[in-house]
Amino acid sequence: MEISRKRVLTLGPAALLVLALVGAGIAYLVLTSGAELKYKTQAALREALPATAAAELQSRGVTLRSPLKCGDLPGWTKHRLRAACTGTTTDAKDVRVLGSGDSGNGKAYYTILVGGRPVVQNAPCLGADCAHESG
Repeated sequence: MEISRKRVLTLGPAALLVLALVGAGIAYLVLTSGAELKYKTQAALREALPATAAAELQSRGVTLRSPLKCGDLPGWTKHRLRAACTGTTTDAKDVRVLGSGDSGNGKAYYTILVGGRPVVQNAPCLGADCAHESG
């Protein structure tokens, strides 16, 4: 059986289109199957950090004198989130909370220092957010 030139000219581009669509589908799955950040924007991270950090500290027996005050850290971008909070415990120890997230790999890291000593180091979640991590 001989394949005509007309048939090659019609099937060739169709086969290339199918291959391109399959490739695009695979690329989409690879790019979207990764982890996603819980807080997708700098504002969302900054606003959530005081409550999640306070809940984490409370679960560890640390009581705050007043709510944590949070702000943006220098160097944050749309894809690399960075925020920090400060406060004081009821027994007058300084509290420093650092939160970061990378939308490229979907990973977040949180560190809490109380009196200069780490209470939490590079944790993927804080407070009630951790209940969703294990489930």
